[in-house]
Amino acid sequence: MQSPQSALERLAVRARDEPDWHNGFTGRLIEAIDTDWAYLARDNQRPPEGDWRLWLVLAGRGFGKTRMAAEWVRGIAEADRGARIALVAATLAEARAIMVEGESGLIAIATDPAMQPTFEPSLRRLRWPNGATATLFSAAEPDSLRGFEHSHGWADEVAKWQGGVEAWTNLELTMRLGMTPQLVATTTPRPNALVRRLRATSDVRLTEGKTRDNAVNLPQAWIDAIEAAYGNTRIGRQELDGELLEDVEGALWTRDLIEACRVAEVPDLVRVVVGVDPPASSKGDACGIIAVGQARDGRYYVIEDASVERCTPEGWARAVAGCAQRVRADRVVAETNNGGEMVESVLRNADCAMPVRRVHAAHGKSARAEPVSMLYESGKAFHAGAFPALEDEMCGLLIGGGYDGPGNSPDRADALVWAMTALGEGARRAEPRIRVL
Repeated sequence: MQSPQSALERLAVRARDEPDWHNGFTGRLIEAIDTDWAYLARDNQRPPEGDWRLWLVLAGRGFGKTRMAAEWVRGIAEADRGARIALVAATLAEARAIMVEGESGLIAIATDPAMQPTFEPSLRRLRWPNGATATLFSAAEPDSLRGFEHSHGWADEVAKWQGGVEAWTNLELTMRLGMTPQLVATTTPRPNALVRRLRATSDVRLTEGKTRDNAVNLPQAWIDAIEAAYGNTRIGRQELDGELLEDVEGALWTRDLIEACRVAEVPDLVRVVVGVDPPASSKGDACGIIAVGQARDGRYYVIEDASVERCTPEGWARAVAGCAQRVRADRVVAETNNGGEMVESVLRNADCAMPVRRVHAAHGKSARAEPVSMLYESGKAFHAGAFPALEDEMCGLLIGGGYDGPGNSPDRADALVWAMTALGEGARRAEPRIRVL
């Protein structure tokens, strides 16, 4: 006998290809097929059976992670009026836009008008008619979880949490209501400290999946395009196939090295530099913008990643200016291989009123990065918090040359290298300054 979800998938394909196929069906049956998650869900979207404490979902983009977690939360809330649920995302804006108000969020999937939750933005709270509630939290503010108690929790995209392990620890400490508190963590995997810790938890229930598992609900043209671009690549294995990839052999940085160099607090800084790796065009790579400070003892601290994706020159220049103002930078160091005068011009137009040093890359990215990686190995460079996108690129730079990381180019990592190199050189000699007014 065929499973209900397999039959439903065939019906969905037929509905797409034959618009009149369901003329003999009753309206109630059609509505049930279209909205009933018990029938819509694939086997690998269903919660684990039996008693469990942690359900970890590591799957590619488009797999349906948001929908399956939202449906789990909805089921809990509608069945238990005493449920107190934590909704935690990388930021409050993402928690609201994705978990609550998104196309697969909690409001959109509430098909029963009698059980439609009400969102109270000022309180960061969803309230169901039966009394169940869910509260939104930002992983970037781990302490905001203190003082709350929850019976259930949904942690979304944990691989990109700035708060990382600290946010998860605070979330776990709130799970003390009811007899069997449960947590669901959904994410496209990255081998950072938190994801590796969750996967290694002794009582974790693990669900893994690929983008193509949800092909019936995704545009075929999009699937073909991303598989053509990323298929059989490392980033494709991570972002599409949902594989948790460990360190690249021969990389300049390892995950464990970066974790050992992570700190929660930064001492007083005597100098701050913003490194910039501008894109060659507005349709090309990201603009890497990394702020690094130097303490009195000579140690370096990464304090902000302000990089922007596919932006006009005016757009990334404004991002540089904003970052420099926030961190009170002494200098901006920008690579000018792709147009030195243009870089200076756009920074001037962005009102970046500070000394700017133009640098020209005479060696490959990995060659420039090797001395910086040694600062980490010798305990002289640290990250003030987590910078997932930057760290992914750092772990893709290879000894002796080459890059095996996300994107076409390690723009963030290159900006980091420029900033730390400039700080080191500045400590040894005075540099000529070009003031941008």
